[in-house]
Order: sequence, then C-alpha cells, then structure tokens
Amino acid sequence: MPRTPAFPFTEHDLARFRETQQLAYHCAEQVAAWIEPGVTERQATAKLRRCLVAAGVQDFFHVPFAWFGDRTAFRHFHTPLQFFAGNRRLEEGMPYVLDCAPVVDGYTADIGYGGKVGENPVWDRLAADLQVYRELILAEVRARKPLNEVYAAVDAQIEVHGYDNRHRVYPGRVIGHQVTRMTARGPAGVNLFGFGVRTLQTLGRELIGERLHGRSPLWADGRSSRHAPTPGLWAVEPHIGFREVGIKFEELLVVTEDDAYWLDDDLPHVRRWTTAVTATTPTAPTATPTATTPTPTATTPTPTTAAITTPTTATDDAPTPATAQETTR
Repeated sequence: MPRTPAFPFTEHDLARFRETQQLAYHCAEQVAAWIEPGVTERQATAKLRRCLVAAGVQDFFHVPFAWFGDRTAFRHFHTPLQFFAGNRRLEEGMPYVLDCAPVVDGYTADIGYGGKVGENPVWDRLAADLQVYRELILAEVRARKPLNEVYAAVDAQIEVHGYDNRHRVYPGRVIGHQVTRMTARGPAGVNLFGFGVRTLQTLGRELIGERLHGRSPLWADGRSSRHAPTPGLWAVEPHIGFREVGIKFEELLVVTEDDAYWLDDDLPHVRRWTTAVTATTPTAPTATPTATTPTPTATTPTPTTAAITTPTTATDDAPTPATAQETTR
C-alpha cells in the first residue's frame, strides 16, 4: 500500500491561500453588485479580470468564466470551447455563475459564485440545498472514503433531491482538483486553452508524480480516483442543476493526514445559509416583569443544520423544487 504523503503546507501557507480565496470572492461579489440585465458573459468576465488584476493578481490557474441562464446548467454543452464566455445577455430572472482562479505569489484559489437577477424560486431552492453537499463532502472525506466513493455519495444525494449532476460535464467529469503553490517558471499571465502556462506545467508535473503512486490530482468518479483523499488542498465544486437553472460553489478543502476541514467559513454561500437559519429561527416572547410576578425565562430553540438525506431509488420525473424564502438582492 502506498505511503500517505505528509501535509505539505504551513500555517503561513494556509493563511496566504485563504487571503487569495477571499480576494477572489470579493471580486466576484463586486461583479455581482454591478451586474444587471443586458450585460453579456464576456463583459462580466472582463470586469472580473480587471478587478482581480487591480487587486494584485499576477496570474491565473484558468481564465475567468461566466455562465448565464441555461448555460449555468451546461445545457447543450458538447465541446470544451462552450465553457468560454460568449455573447449571452443577462435577463431579468436569470441565474448566473462566476468562476475565477487567481494566483498571488504562487498561492492559488479557485472559486465559484452563483447568483440571480430578480426573482427565481428554482434558484432559491437549489442555493439552499447546496449546503447539504458541503456537509456531505466534508463528512465523507473525514471518514477517509476513496474519492470516487465520495463522488458517488454526491451523485446519490443529487438523485434524492431530483436534480442533475452538472460537474460531470467538466473535462474529466471532475468535481474537484488539487491546488498547490505555483513554482513553475513559465511566463505569467499567458494562457493556453484557458489555462495559465504555469498551471499546465504544474499540472503536468503533478499528474506524472501522483500517477507513479497510484493517485491523481483530479477528483472524478473513475479508476484514477480510487484512493483516499491525498493530504493537501483541494478545490471542490459540486455543481447541480434543475432544468434551465444551475448553481455551484467552489472553495478550498484542507485535507491533512487524519482530518479535513474547509479552509474558510466566511464565504458568501455560507453566510447566505447562516442568514437563512437566523431569519427562520422563532424568537420567544419576552414577559414584562412586575413587582409580584417573577420574569419567566424564555428558551430560543437551537436551529439545526441541513440534513443529509438517505438516498432512495431515483425516478425519471424530477420533482419541482419548492420555493425558498430568500431575499433577492
């Protein structure tokens, strides 16, 4: 049995990865605040790139992406070229996904930000249900399940919800990939087929090195992922869809020799779930004290986290998601 490699990063390294991830999400939120009906995918990616460069980004793991409308669910995608931003214009009620992977001083982040313009009840429900996948993936990785089995567990949960697995449309059907500090010496800011030249150099080196040990830096559902999670950082991106609506999050997962945890919980999708729980938690009435009546103590119920549903046999007809109560920006 191959020896488990040691965790390769220091606390300083993790802090720098966290800073880069926060920078990426901050720029995505800036674009989300600016975006409006009539904006094209190409305009959104250009805006996102300018924001990242102005914030100090020197290179990209891959170029920024933006998908609007049914393209958020990768409907009718047949070639990798269809992932690149096009002339699709945002309309009222449309969902959108922003994806960027900046590199700062070699520290890489890869994030996915989902949003909508106006009202979209289907998006509301999918956005709320994403929390289940974040909890499920962490629990499975902590149990040291082989990566392909974690992938299968996510698939099973998607069927329970009545959604579609859309990360299988990515090249290699990946739900995630390892992230490391870029040390390649190729030209910064130059990309080939959407990936930075330094990225391709680093990925090529990692693919060869990991394959020699029976592992892969790409997390999918095939034979190459039949191994326990390799210690390090993984960019994880469960992508779900229902009809014309797709959504995902993407963030860094820390995997040590004996544990796992999300690098940062102060992220837009996590804050959205926390706000939703707070908004739906009932507040106990406060009694007015008097001179003769003691003040009763009210206990506020503690909210529970989203439950991971035990998979059942999926049917061909997907149920229509119920409307969630989230305030549209």
